[in-house]
Amino acid sequence: MPRAGLSRDEVVRIALRLVDEGGPTGFGDLTLARVAAAAGVAAPSLYKHIASLARLRYEVAVGCTRAFADVCVAASVGRSEADALRSLAVAMREFARAHPGRYTAVQAGPHPDDPAEAELRAESARVVGVVAAVLQGFGLPESRAIDAVRAARAALHGFVSIELAGGFRLPEDLDRSFDTLVELLVEGFRGLAGAPARR
Repeated sequence: MPRAGLSRDEVVRIALRLVDEGGPTGFGDLTLARVAAAAGVAAPSLYKHIASLARLRYEVAVGCTRAFADVCVAASVGRSEADALRSLAVAMREFARAHPGRYTAVQAGPHPDDPAEAELRAESARVVGVVAAVLQGFGLPESRAIDAVRAARAALHGFVSIELAGGFRLPEDLDRSFDTLVELLVEGFRGLAGAPARR
């Protein structure tokens, strides 16, 4: 039976539900046909509410990135240095484990120059801004700030992505391994803060 009152917001909400149901591949597997089936309408009917699959993916990515940014802000507010980094790292991992499809959508970075992607750029910048603010608490020289942000994001995302893909198959405790990674980052950033500036 066709769904009454279908709107753009409802289409996005249905898409988010499908992303959640699809697990780590939910965002990649998102199609207009699946959304239409879940909405109880023919696929062409969706074009009244959303221009294309690319636009639907964009809207989903915006919502997911906004939620992820909110989580990152909440985890770091009122904390500093190692405490802030530990809390942020745990919050990122918990978001990814609870919402693997949405976490994948967060990685859909915006085009740097497309005016139509300004909203996603803003939400992505919030995430990077939180990470940068946390790392500033280590007293890093300004010349190393970008290096530090990239290192933290790469390390945490790398662990989480491998975990979501089921790549850690040895029996040792994953939480302990994650804590070890975070402590390595803490000590690395403390060392970087005290290191002489590169020429």
